[in-house]
Amino acid sequence: MGAMMDSDSTLHKTPCAHISNSLAIAAVAAALTLLAAAAPPALAADNAPSAADQQCLGCHGAAGMEKKLADGDTLKLHVPAELFAKSVHSPNTCASCHSDIDPTAHPPSKKDIKSARSYAVAANEACRGCHVDKFKEWEGSIHAALVRSGNPAAPICSDCHSPHAIIKGAAAKLEQTPCQNCHKEIHTAYLGSVHATSRQKSADSYAPICSGCHNAHDVKPISFHEGQGAVCTGCHAGVLEKHQEWLPNAGLHFAAVSCAACHASEAQRKVDLMLIDGQAKPRGTEQLGVPLFDASTRSDSKGINAQTLWNLLQTLNRDDAAGNKTILRGRLSVRTGPQAHQLADKSKALSDCHTCHRQGSQAFQSVTISLVGPEGRRVGYGANADVLNSPFSVDAVSGFYAIGGNRIWLLDILLALAILGGRGIAIGHVALGWIFKRLGLYDPHTGGHGDPPVENDGPKAA
Repeated sequence: MGAMMDSDSTLHKTPCAHISNSLAIAAVAAALTLLAAAAPPALAADNAPSAADQQCLGCHGAAGMEKKLADGDTLKLHVPAELFAKSVHSPNTCASCHSDIDPTAHPPSKKDIKSARSYAVAANEACRGCHVDKFKEWEGSIHAALVRSGNPAAPICSDCHSPHAIIKGAAAKLEQTPCQNCHKEIHTAYLGSVHATSRQKSADSYAPICSGCHNAHDVKPISFHEGQGAVCTGCHAGVLEKHQEWLPNAGLHFAAVSCAACHASEAQRKVDLMLIDGQAKPRGTEQLGVPLFDASTRSDSKGINAQTLWNLLQTLNRDDAAGNKTILRGRLSVRTGPQAHQLADKSKALSDCHTCHRQGSQAFQSVTISLVGPEGRRVGYGANADVLNSPFSVDAVSGFYAIGGNRIWLLDILLALAILGGRGIAIGHVALGWIFKRLGLYDPHTGGHGDPPVENDGPKAA
């Protein structure tokens, strides 16, 4: 009986124990769920740093951690754990990028770091290990060229992508694009453009941001390729045909006038005469020599005048044995970079021909002579508007010239003489024919103006 009672007692206790345990487990699970939801991302289970990374964050996670360098600069050493947990690099370990650091001997007793910039440039190489294709694109960009030239402000990977807080898609947001860090004035101008307005109105807008026109990594200056027009037509397909419906000589305008010159209606325009070689490639300061150019272009306060520019071209082409002469290529554009980004809605674009094609047009009062610097940026020198009337600039400005329109008198005279000369030949031919007829020197049988054939002149019978 006792045994039965004990057995019965045990049977009654067992379910109670299971119920108690189940309730305890459920309570603990609920508490853990609430804690996980309330914990910062860095502490969430999916993004929890490894034991080795936790050891690193034990020091580097402290706000304000930094190192004073010998040159007086400060090297920031703080790694925000929460942002790092959100970044695309969170699955990586600290050692995957900082392979030069030995955790067993860190921090070292002494480590010479010349400057924060030199440290960042050296650390930049770690990006190459995973992002080979992007790194190669960057190496061919103007940014990399500026780095190689020693420019301390030229951006490297960590300047555009905070290595410990890279959030996917963040750069696509107007307010977070890293380009504004260096190009603040241009970014501000862009925010007022039709492109930025479109993106602000709709998240689905395909209007371009900086990388849409300039590429994200392979950033090239417009001097190195077909120019702004090639970028614009990449999205605006069929735009030439649309302009041909109303714009005379639309193809000529596209070749010699930048898009912004008409579509940034509030911008100031100028004529840029670029020095190019026989293959239509921009001439560079390394080829020409900046001291030579500077010495050759000293002129009055109004800028390079016609005589000075003539002397410069003569100097540059004096020893040209290969026939690769330096010439000028003219283009109507806007005066500054920010103005080139102030693109307005097409309804506000310039469409009145008299804006440019009239006497005293403002667009032809500002002239620059330009060439390309060693890193690819355009180097411009102010010029006197009178250079447009010079004989050696006829080819340069003929691309956007209209007779009687912009009042380049030399071209007006040359074109008038050509027209008169062509008509004069026809008129002279008719006049001579009439004179020969009157004098009896015209033979209708021969159609010529020479002597008539001599009688019996010809083959004779044997």
